Amino acid sequence: MFGKDEKGAVEKAAVGSQAQAARSSGKADKDSGASAPTRGASKASGETSAISADLKVVGNLESAGDIQVNGTVIGDINSRSLTVGEGAHVEGSITAEKVRICGKLSGQVTAASVSIAKTAIIKGDVTYQVLSIEEGASLEGRCNKVNSTDASVSVPVQ
Repeated sequence: MFGKDEKGAVEKAAVGSQAQAARSSGKADKDSGASAPTRGASKASGETSAISADLKVVGNLESAGDIQVNGTVIGDINSRSLTVGEGAHVEGSITAEKVRICGKLSGQVTAASVSIAKTAIIKGDVTYQVLSIEEGASLEGRCNKVNSTDASVSVPVQ
């Protein structure tokens, strides 16, 4: 579809916009002033994938890293770490090592560590090793504590 020149121009434009974003966020590469685009970034990258407040995703999300949801997700989420922001809404199951919920969740949570903020509204069961619930949070469901050796809390991210 693209000729060599057109494709190269598109790639340069994409890298240029990433460089500008990297400079403004303070994550610039010391040689080029840009962060190189990465595919399949590992959890060691320190980057967080985000669903913005104006975005609705219908489908499952999987990440070996961290996810921040500020919008709406209708589907299951599987990640290393997940934060459901105060204005966010998730309808589906969550599986992660660490979960912080500040918004609305309709579904199950399975995580080694679960933190429920005072602004959270949860309708579903929570399976955890460590649980924190702030005063004022709403939780309609069962809380199931498991041992650290229990396989039901393991996070199979691919």
